[in-house]
Amino acid sequence: QVQLVESGGGLVQAGGSLRLSCAASGRTFTYYAMGWFRQAPGKEREFVAGIRRSGGNTYYADSVKGRFTVSGDNAKNTVYLQMNSLKPEDTAVYYCAARRNLIAPDYYSDYGRYPYWGQGTQVTVSS
Repeated sequence: QVQLVESGGGLVQAGGSLRLSCAASGRTFTYYAMGWFRQAPGKEREFVAGIRRSGGNTYYADSVKGRFTVSGDNAKNTVYLQMNSLKPEDTAVYYCAARRNLIAPDYYSDYGRYPYWGQGTQVTVSS
């Protein structure tokens, strides 16, 4: 059974920072691609960032480039999302998603490509 467990969400003022974690567990499970997505009330789920396990290639939505950084600790099978300069429009439930196989860079933003999902963690940015 594969599990993705997110943590690190919370309430922060605009301009502040948060770091989300996503720990992947399950017998012999190793992710090869991990994505972060978010969903605000009344809006569709949107891509935030992605990372490739081997090589550490990273991908970002334009809305978070320069503010968010995704990184991975392969030994811990964990991926992080460092979020700086947070804005009220970043308020959403953040989800991590994983897949065992590599995908082309263009597909990291396609949530349909990820079979495994975490339960989500709430991030609220006050103005």
